Amino acid sequence: MYSKETIERFRNPKNTGEIPNADAVGEVGNMKCGDVMKIYLKVEKNKIKDIKFQTYGCMAAIASSDMLCELAKGKTLDEALNIKFSDITKGLGELPQIKIHCSVLGTHALKKAIENYKSNN
Repeated sequence: MYSKETIERFRNPKNTGEIPNADAVGEVGNMKCGDVMKIYLKVEKNKIKDIKFQTYGCMAAIASSDMLCELAKGKTLDEALNIKFSDITKGLGELPQIKIHCSVLGTHALKKAIENYKSNN
């Protein structure tokens, strides 16, 4: 059902936590499934220097959040905005169809964080 990569990122996420004094925060939730994702950004010279997440949700939501952070770290804000949910699922080795919404939610949280950064800078 879940790939080894998804299970590993759920059990041992690399990017979980809060960034104190974050430059931006983006939070989204899905009332249908109950998942909530919060993305924290540290930005330097228009690049994502650090990114962390706090996610309340299922295995797919946590793994998707962790993969999203991995994909976004080091990218410019515009490059990060181009991350698609399919990039997340590909990085995870696919997700069950019923869990694809978790990767979509991740891209929305990142977009909100970037919008938050741009509106404040």
